[in-house]
Amino acid sequence: MIELPEAIVIAGQINGTVGGKRILSALANHSPHKFAWYTGNPAEYNQRLSGKTVTLATGTAMFVEIYADEMKLVVYAPLRYYFRDEKRPAKHQLLVEFENGTAISSTVRMWGGFFCFPEGGKSGFADYEIATGRPSPLSDDFNRAYFDGLISEKTAGLSAKAFLATEQRIPGLGNGVLQDILWKARIHPKRKMGELSHKEIGSMFNAVKSVLKQMTAQGGRDTERDLFSEWGGYKTVLSKNTANTPCPACGAIIQKENYMGGSIYYCGGCQPL
Repeated sequence: MIELPEAIVIAGQINGTVGGKRILSALANHSPHKFAWYTGNPAEYNQRLSGKTVTLATGTAMFVEIYADEMKLVVYAPLRYYFRDEKRPAKHQLLVEFENGTAISSTVRMWGGFFCFPEGGKSGFADYEIATGRPSPLSDDFNRAYFDGLISEKTAGLSAKAFLATEQRIPGLGNGVLQDILWKARIHPKRKMGELSHKEIGSMFNAVKSVLKQMTAQGGRDTERDLFSEWGGYKTVLSKNTANTPCPACGAIIQKENYMGGSIYYCGGCQPL
């Protein structure tokens, strides 16, 4: 799934391709998916969007926000751009065609959301409303004092993974970007927050800021594709691409485990439990 770095990168690519273009048509829920959510009736998306002009796209948390006149289209799934006369996908959950013959589409892999509503209105999706109400970890407002304020007696029993990647506590930080953040901080994903020293908390904060900044600057992770279906330029240290290979820092073999309903990757040498 795309997370904050990819959302920002893809939003920038949308601005560079369809920014200023008029929407010819919008087709939502063409291929029904059990874990694809929509604001209201997806059959009404064409009525809401056709004839509108894309004015701006932004990346917030793991959401790509596309502003089209007074409407807002939020996509919580991978997006792809199609040139004029390029073949469109047979299956998709969203296809937006433009008057100049180009298009963008989105196909859900595991789960995703598509929210189309008037700017200033509500998406109807709790995670989006929570995420957009909190400071981005790439912003100046997300500073050490703010980060320390997220830590309390209630979070002491949470694992490092649960603290960083659940409840939209840190917008856009999910299980994907989590792996390299904790590796850089030298903290095992299963470590309890209440066990971490003041120095380790500082390392975690610095890793959140620096790793997300690097991932964004390099066009997203090499495990996720951008708007043009190209892999991101950031080379992940811990991911499906590197499992069972030597850690670049200490040489120990990178491990993969199932944990909290997903996979974790870690180096037993750099991140002892």
